[in-house]
Amino acid sequence: MDIKNSRRNFLRNSLSAVAGVVVLPHIIPSSALGMNGKVSPSDRIVMGSIGVGSQGTSNMKGFLGFKEVQWVSMCDLDSGHLKEASGIVNKYYKNNDCRTHKDYREFLEKEKLDAVCISVPDHWHSLTYIAAANKKLDIYGEKPLARSIGESRHIVKAVQKNKIIWQTGSWQRSLKNFRTGAELVFNGRLGKVDHVEVGLPNAQKLIGMPAIQPVPAELDWEFWLGSAPKAPYRGVCHWNWRWILDYSGGQLTDWAGHHIDIAHWGLGFDRTGPIEVSGLGIYPPSTELYNVPGEFDFNCKYKNGIVIRVANAARLPKGMGVTWYGENGWIHVDRGDVLTASKPELISEELGPNKKALYKSDNHIGNFLECIRSRKETITPVEVAHRSISVALLGEIAMTTKQPIQWDPEKEQIISNADASKMLMRSFRAPWKLPNI
Repeated sequence: MDIKNSRRNFLRNSLSAVAGVVVLPHIIPSSALGMNGKVSPSDRIVMGSIGVGSQGTSNMKGFLGFKEVQWVSMCDLDSGHLKEASGIVNKYYKNNDCRTHKDYREFLEKEKLDAVCISVPDHWHSLTYIAAANKKLDIYGEKPLARSIGESRHIVKAVQKNKIIWQTGSWQRSLKNFRTGAELVFNGRLGKVDHVEVGLPNAQKLIGMPAIQPVPAELDWEFWLGSAPKAPYRGVCHWNWRWILDYSGGQLTDWAGHHIDIAHWGLGFDRTGPIEVSGLGIYPPSTELYNVPGEFDFNCKYKNGIVIRVANAARLPKGMGVTWYGENGWIHVDRGDVLTASKPELISEELGPNKKALYKSDNHIGNFLECIRSRKETITPVEVAHRSISVALLGEIAMTTKQPIQWDPEKEQIISNADASKMLMRSFRAPWKLPNI
């Protein structure tokens, strides 16, 4: 008997009986099920985490806010992270039961879970995501989906083949101002959209080339490098790996799953991509450890003629966020509950009863838990995450080769450019390789 699937069926059927339907608008509180704030073992969603650094611990705390979740284990290559994060879980449950692992493969083999939250550096995404999907665990995974388009598509295939629930950490979709702005554009409030500007953060401050340092006792640096090229430890690891191309693409790839994602949402481009990408990036000198582009500015042309311009904020008139431009003016959204327009009535007037509503979620983690029960698609499913990061990665290829990229978004192939095509999949250092799907 498949215990995990039986539990899922029980959860789904129980909630259907309460709501009258399988698809629910929000998580039903446990009190509505007659549990008086307590959740029976058969109703729990048993979870653990791979990666409990700053983002992983933040995500874990968010999950602990739901009584339906039982957090039982975690995995990290830094024993200091494990000690701190497991202490949070043990304090929350008032016991010492949280199990810890260093190797994600051991974690996936030994732990009996319903779902896993994965928050690891970008160059580790494909390995951990596919391994967890192959264990048929539902996954809350951080953006960007992967470090290359080829890896990203492999993740999509693994999620779809194993029929698991996937939620991307692109939580802006669960905020009202982003949904409202995208919904207005999607329903034609601007008339025909001509172009879009996507502003991402400016560059991280450079630090030169720090001296080689001893590896901290709590960190397994060789394991942390994984499939990336072998490199000495220079005191840069947690968080600041984002500014090193072997592990990430800087602000461009770090934020693609946020603002490029929202731009696509409003245009109805969630499951497609551009046909041409061109632009330039300004890269640091070779004497710098941080080698991601300090400035970037590229245009993405889509089949219907719309152009999305992606650039660091300082290069755009409205800076950070997403601005859609159309026949009737512009609408701009950003963090901090920003929703502005060229004319107040563009955002103040209701769309009316015939509007085409976008997927609504008021809590990103809650939406994931709801979808574990109902087995419906989340607000940021894996294909959507793939299309968002693909735009950034195509921009990276165009900037690296200094050539316009012609792209087939259906076949996901670069047209007539062999050198650029090689960049669709990064090299893996032995013995690491993508898992079979």
